[in-house]
Amino acid sequence: MTAEPAPKPQPGRPAGIQLTAPVPGWSVDADVVVVGSGVAGLTAALRCAAAGLRTVVVTKARLDDGSTRWAQGGIAAALGEGDTPEQHLSDTLVAGVGLCDEEAVRTLVTAGPDAVRRLIGTGARFDTADTGDLQLTREGGHHRRRIAHAGGDATGAEVSRALVDAVRDASLRTVENALVLDLLTDEHGNTSGVTLHVMGEGQHDGVGAVHAPAVVLATGGMGQVFAATTNPAVSTGDGVALALRAGAEVSDLEFVQFHPTVLFLGAGSEGQQPLVSEAVRGEGAHLVDADGVRFMLDQHELAELAPRDIVAKGITRRMLEQGAEHMYLDARHFGADMWATRFPTILAACRAHGIDPVTEPIPVAPAAHYASGGVVTDLRGRTTVPGLYACGEVACTGVHGANRLASNSLLEGLVFAERIAADIAAVAAAPRPAPAAARSTTGTRETALLPLIAPEARLAIQRVMSEGAGVLRSATSLGVAAEALEAVYQDALGPTDPTKPAQPGVESWETSNLLCVARVLVAAALEREETRGCHWRDDFPERDDAHWRRHLVVRLGAGRALELSRTDTPAFPAVHPVDPPAPREPSP
Repeated sequence: MTAEPAPKPQPGRPAGIQLTAPVPGWSVDADVVVVGSGVAGLTAALRCAAAGLRTVVVTKARLDDGSTRWAQGGIAAALGEGDTPEQHLSDTLVAGVGLCDEEAVRTLVTAGPDAVRRLIGTGARFDTADTGDLQLTREGGHHRRRIAHAGGDATGAEVSRALVDAVRDASLRTVENALVLDLLTDEHGNTSGVTLHVMGEGQHDGVGAVHAPAVVLATGGMGQVFAATTNPAVSTGDGVALALRAGAEVSDLEFVQFHPTVLFLGAGSEGQQPLVSEAVRGEGAHLVDADGVRFMLDQHELAELAPRDIVAKGITRRMLEQGAEHMYLDARHFGADMWATRFPTILAACRAHGIDPVTEPIPVAPAAHYASGGVVTDLRGRTTVPGLYACGEVACTGVHGANRLASNSLLEGLVFAERIAADIAAVAAAPRPAPAAARSTTGTRETALLPLIAPEARLAIQRVMSEGAGVLRSATSLGVAAEALEAVYQDALGPTDPTKPAQPGVESWETSNLLCVARVLVAAALEREETRGCHWRDDFPERDDAHWRRHLVVRLGAGRALELSRTDTPAFPAVHPVDPPAPREPSP
């Protein structure tokens, strides 16, 4: 297969917008630094290390504390009898509502089965039947049983365990409890590493740098931009914000998937909420209102197993019609044994909150779950910044379109991480020119500092986003949100109390990242005047292929202003002719 050209870096864009942070006080040299320790990050790191590259893994918490650990449902691939990649392709394209890139999806579903088998070879133990074959289940949008799971409903935890064990067995260098700050570039604009802040005591402490000619962003999602989410506290959009500051393009951020069935903990509940996996519906649970009426039967041919955006909309509509705060998921007919063996994690979570799904329906409501968009990449994970790669939830590969198909996320992390590692290894093996000028942390272009946002603004940002850019949006709600976010930004530029400016630190850096991705999301959602996938505008309730079967691409322009452009076609990512590579110094 001929490698496709990388996206062309756009000329004239500022590179070097950075967070306000201390100068790095320590450094590490490597061939590649992987930021993130979920399925995407650890797979990329293991493959790079296997290719002989000096690999460093940087992760915000502990190695097993990312979003992968929380994945309940499983990993989708055409592994069952009678299933084919073509059928998986079809289901994915339908879920993406006209905005998937078919070549990217075909890459995913074709490479997927073998990628899962390699994961099993790494040590991941999936649930099997008495015959020894994988147990496969269905989830929303799938017409076949193709979801492999582990521990009943603890697939992510098992995948994380296997990969973390493999990383430790391989003695990869890791830097835990480290928040990535900004990209480093050399004088040619090529990636030369990252700055990061290590929290607490350890081998390193405070702000430092990892110098490497290749950086892989695998930082996960940005669910913490909303008040209620299934994402862990570490999911603050750090990778997307870093990429924007570095001059990379992001796309499709308006398509945030709200998981339909999140355990309802009461009005105003905030932070990470317990997920009730789609696999519960896949095994036959029904969505009902307070009167026990199954309201999804007339919404879609697959009823409760419709794609997630349709189910989330169905629940929200019913809530609005009845003035209710939640609906119910009824799986009492499973019986105690099935609950205990197939869904032990969910059973424990429900009971911890005073609900017994064996004897009563589970109260559920949608909550922010997954970012279908992210940093624009090609099919080898390359971004528009030379040497910067992205994979997993932080990336926008074109696979998900306007709405991710259930359980495609772990598969995407596996498949594209392997492709990234292959590309990095190929670049490293290619002949290189004579050394260029010494590496620089800012390059030769002007560096601008992004104003820090005070940590106390975090909750305000989250509430603004949930109220104005949640499941149901309108020009009015989004306009109010945009004004509120702009006010937070302007206050940081000229604080009302100049004697108490925000100080550099983890909480202010995270809040700054949240504000950055929130502003992009709202700007794109305001621009897209239609309803498509998980972007639901009640003032534009119809899908509009003539005008909006396109992607919105965002970058930070001069003066740190957001620049939005629309692609000419639904093809994604848009691949540009590649210029001859700029000189890059060899690894020491």
